[in-house]
Amino acid sequence: MVPIRPAQRASPSTRDFMSLDIIPVVPQGRQQIQSYGDKRFRISAEVFEGSVVVFPEETQVWAVTDLSVLNIDALAQVTRQADDIDILLIGCGPTFCAVPKGLRADIKAAGMVLEWMDTGAACRTFNVLVAEERRVCAALIAVD
Repeated sequence: MVPIRPAQRASPSTRDFMSLDIIPVVPQGRQQIQSYGDKRFRISAEVFEGSVVVFPEETQVWAVTDLSVLNIDALAQVTRQADDIDILLIGCGPTFCAVPKGLRADIKAAGMVLEWMDTGAACRTFNVLVAEERRVCAALIAVD
């Protein structure tokens, strides 16, 4: 699994030049993606096998394993909570690929903005947006 590590702390020799701490502080009770890979995720100290949907306060198993079945219906557990979500991150797998036809428009019609990226980037982006207390959700396809 690929751990998502906070930025390295400055060494004593560079501490005199740097005074900015860039490690995000995650509000209590919020989910934080700690690692991904081997077809699983470690989120807030809990391991989930397979793909997941991560809301700020909970994580759910997601049946989608590849893009061939990804459509608005496959995102039902997200669209049911669309009133609480501004940004939907979709981690499309190990490498970036095109958004399935019509999906961006369907997500917009549900009241959310789609941010499409590979799964690793989506994990990191989710952590930053949760730390900023944004109304975000991440639908993540598990990767090897």
